[in-house]
Amino acid sequence: MLRPKLPNIPTLPTTTGTPQQAQAPATSADRPVAPYVGVGVGAVAAVVVVGIVLTALLAAVAVSAVSVAIAAVVLRSLVSSANKR
Repeated sequence: MLRPKLPNIPTLPTTTGTPQQAQAPATSADRPVAPYVGVGVGAVAAVVVVGIVLTALLAAVAVSAVSVAIAAVVLRSLVSSANKR
């Protein structure tokens, strides 16, 4: 889904004659960089969103655990005071 579509690179014709020195392919001067930058930004945004969601879930679990612990202490106190009477 998030894979970039790379442009087709034309292949050089091969000759069986005298060996020639092959030139290094041109750097990114002939390829646009804009599509790859968009994918990188999208990936970073996805990681940030996943991090925020996981942090929110962790906070929700922590708040729930604290509230259950407080309820347990209150119920224990009520049961122990009822047994003393």
